Amino acid sequence: MNYKIVRLNTASQKDIEHSVLIIYTGGTLGMAYSAEGALVPFNFGQILEKVPTLTQLNISITVISFPEPIDSSNISPQHWVDMAYIIYENYDTYDGFVVLHGTDTMAYSASMLSFMLQGLNKPVIFTGAQLPISEMRSDARENLMTSLEIAISKRNGQPIVPEVCIFFNHMLLRGNRAKKVQSIHFDAFESENYPPLAESGIVIDYNFTAIKRPSDSKELRYLNRINNQVMVLKLFPGITEKVIESCLKIKGLRGIVLETYGSGNSPSELWFLKLMQKAVNAGIVVFNVSQCNGGRVIQGRYQTSKDLERIGVLSGADITTEAAVTKLMFLLANESSEMEIKRKLIVPLAGEMTVSSN
Repeated sequence: MNYKIVRLNTASQKDIEHSVLIIYTGGTLGMAYSAEGALVPFNFGQILEKVPTLTQLNISITVISFPEPIDSSNISPQHWVDMAYIIYENYDTYDGFVVLHGTDTMAYSASMLSFMLQGLNKPVIFTGAQLPISEMRSDARENLMTSLEIAISKRNGQPIVPEVCIFFNHMLLRGNRAKKVQSIHFDAFESENYPPLAESGIVIDYNFTAIKRPSDSKELRYLNRINNQVMVLKLFPGITEKVIESCLKIKGLRGIVLETYGSGNSPSELWFLKLMQKAVNAGIVVFNVSQCNGGRVIQGRYQTSKDLERIGVLSGADITTEAAVTKLMFLLANESSEMEIKRKLIVPLAGEMTVSSN
């Protein structure tokens, strides 16, 4: 890709203490109104005019923009590969990374990068905005400024947040624990099953016990293979046998994220269980996640989920659908044996789930 690169002079060279790479993929934050009144991509060479307080951070900022800004509804696996590659290629040069991204699929992208960038020991902060940066009431300035501050923050010489996160509306969330829950309010994201990593106010209050420990790895590993032959099957009262049968006939289907009720419950009709058994026997990995925001799958708690356990459906515990989909795509591409895929699917790889012994 022919990336656009802009280097910002935010301080005199002798005052610069840190460096951050901003990756602009698209989204509302990077938009501004043209003379004709249409929203167009913002020229990051002029960002100091919109956010003059950037000069107070004493950091060197480089912006790498995708050739064409992407509406996040159009994000594809190739875009994940590109984002991860940019970070990998520039990993030793910068103290931290900020990814500007549309909100609709931000949780998917943050989740996937948490799996692709193994051994990560620097902050990768996804952020965006509900209003364009040119708007008077835009949340873009606060989200950007605080994300940059988090990206350079250190404690005892080490990055405070050495993981992939989402910062939005004063809250720093683990990326693979977040979910978009609002489309018209500023508090767009929640993390129901894991506490915030930090909250910004007068100061940034870090929750050190929740933040991922630094990796023992000395080098960042970039795994760029993705298998998107997966689907999400959301159960609902009245779903028919023919609907599920047609899903299982999809050519090349390798995995199903099964969105069940409550704590992992599903219909107990014989036809449904036979179809799930057929899928498992055919080598399709079936991953059980809860439809509830903040839900946890406990297979076997009720008879309706005990049957799923018996036929080989895997429990996703408290994982989000976004993390489940991307984790499945990642493991299907990077593990050669079905046994290893299933083993790693039910344990945390990047803090995306909490496995309970109950």
